[in-house]
Amino acid sequence: MKASTTSRTHHPGTGLRRPVVAPDAVGVQGALDDLGTDLRDVTFVVVDLETTGTAPATDAITEIGAVKVRGGEILGEFQTLVYPGGPVPPQITVLTGITTAMVVDAPRIEAVLPAFLEFAHGAVLVAHNARFDVGFLKAAARATDTPWPRFEVVDTVALARRVVPKDEVRNHRLGTLAQLFGATTVPDHRALSDARATVDVLHALLGRLAPWGITHLEDLASAVDPVAPAVRAKRHLADEMPRGPGVYMFHAPDGEVLYVGTSVDVRTRVRSYFTRAETRRRMTEMVTIAERVSAVPCATRLEAQVRELRLIAEHSPRYNRRSRFPERMPWVRLTDEPHPRLSIVTQVVAETEGAADAAGTGVRAEDVGTVAPAAPRREGAWHIGPFLSRRTAQAALEGLQSALDVRRCTRRLPLVARPGAAACPLLDLGRCAGPCVAGDDADGRASRAAHDAEVAAARSAMSDDPGSVVERMLARIMRYAAEERFEQAAVERDRIAAVVEGAARRERFAQMAACDELVAARARDDGAWEVVVVRHGRLAATAVAPVGTDPYLTIDAATATAEVVPPPVVPATAAHPEETLLLLDWLDSSDVRLVRTTHPFSCAVHGPGAYGALAAQARDARGAGDGAPAD
Repeated sequence: MKASTTSRTHHPGTGLRRPVVAPDAVGVQGALDDLGTDLRDVTFVVVDLETTGTAPATDAITEIGAVKVRGGEILGEFQTLVYPGGPVPPQITVLTGITTAMVVDAPRIEAVLPAFLEFAHGAVLVAHNARFDVGFLKAAARATDTPWPRFEVVDTVALARRVVPKDEVRNHRLGTLAQLFGATTVPDHRALSDARATVDVLHALLGRLAPWGITHLEDLASAVDPVAPAVRAKRHLADEMPRGPGVYMFHAPDGEVLYVGTSVDVRTRVRSYFTRAETRRRMTEMVTIAERVSAVPCATRLEAQVRELRLIAEHSPRYNRRSRFPERMPWVRLTDEPHPRLSIVTQVVAETEGAADAAGTGVRAEDVGTVAPAAPRREGAWHIGPFLSRRTAQAALEGLQSALDVRRCTRRLPLVARPGAAACPLLDLGRCAGPCVAGDDADGRASRAAHDAEVAAARSAMSDDPGSVVERMLARIMRYAAEERFEQAAVERDRIAAVVEGAARRERFAQMAACDELVAARARDDGAWEVVVVRHGRLAATAVAPVGTDPYLTIDAATATAEVVPPPVVPATAAHPEETLLLLDWLDSSDVRLVRTTHPFSCAVHGPGAYGALAAQARDARGAGDGAPAD
């Protein structure tokens, strides 16, 4: 590689010394998120600050100095005084030589910080006692509403403590280390001089670390907090990993899959498990056990995420926290009975007329009595969900029960009650129409009709319009608020959010489940197109149309070779819910284009989606932890 030749030009007002690169110069910088970057290819920006004190919250920056360096070559320098907004304290003037007169005409930090961040863009920040310097820079970014980039940070103090023993130096201050290593610049408490001295110290420290095998960026990170030898010894397991998106699996000596993960760069991610970047105790334990790593390259990140879910469901790895039944996300449903009730189930199944409750009641067949045929309806129609947790599903069920007088007992009831049947206390409390004791007389028929009306309202809320239920629940909240029963109002608020979220998700899942085929495409930054084929809510195929080719050729090939997916029971899709949620999130992206679909996608004007703002308001209030109801 040809070395870059640079000269420095100074830009008044900003303090920026920008390198001028010769036309024939060649410079290559590795991606900073690539943990395998050779240290010779890493661009470092060594920075030093002078300030009015030691507290970022109350003190201010008076000077910034920085040196950009790569492969031992200086690429540019940055230096400027900064007006701190007031006088420089006398003790700071004594220490640094910076006076109030020197900074009174200097630019303020809101003008300097963007210029520095542009200078340091894409580099690794280096500082001596980085917590101090980076802390002040971050505080300045917050004070000026300037976004702070996610810099890699190297602290030369931490490196020095690792490789320079105390019997060689009395301390690890910059001046002491600069003298030890014969730095060309003597630090003098001025920002640029100290930054130049820190560059020499950095190079000397890297020279000492090289014989230890620390030659890459991830090695440098692990040098200040050494990885266990048993873990470091397995770094070779990542050597054969592919670049790009995919799924990786750690295997035990007997072949057991210990852990499944995904990444946009599999090799980089797997290497990180053998460095300081991995801080989870469970993962360190897993890596210690693992003997082999395998990978499945994927065309797109979406495919990798879907494959990860499927592999977790297939292998149930013990080190994946979500490995237990990832497909079981609960639903709230209205049972198929003469007198339906609400229950929580883990899947939507096809049911015949008069079929027993899939959730199970434990009732013997001889105890059921005469059962009339259930009202005709679509299979699996009366559900809402799936919910992300059973707790949320329980909140939705309780919300529906609080708004509707649908029976809560779990017995399977005949259409007409047997003589002498007894009711539960809910009938006396006016919370149930009492179908369990409804005989064949006029009062019994009236009780059945009242319960049927509540069931009809539940069906409407669970399939079309939850408005009537939401209005009842809001009225309950208003009553609680008027009575200053704010805790009960907050509980009801959370129930509203659960009902609306479950109904809205049911609406979207039903549309995906009914769609025989959906084809969508997403434009990538490099000009290629990601093509996705979804059938009944399951990823059936994915491909990438390269730049310069007709994407429809790729689309036709993907649809021709896509997986054949049998129709599911609506509203459940043909995939487990987490996969469908991934696909819905991907389809919601602003850069995704719908190519064609066999089923129109639409939301009812007065459907669950109309209450999205109400659900969001309830979530925000719940997150804030207040006890009062939402406005």
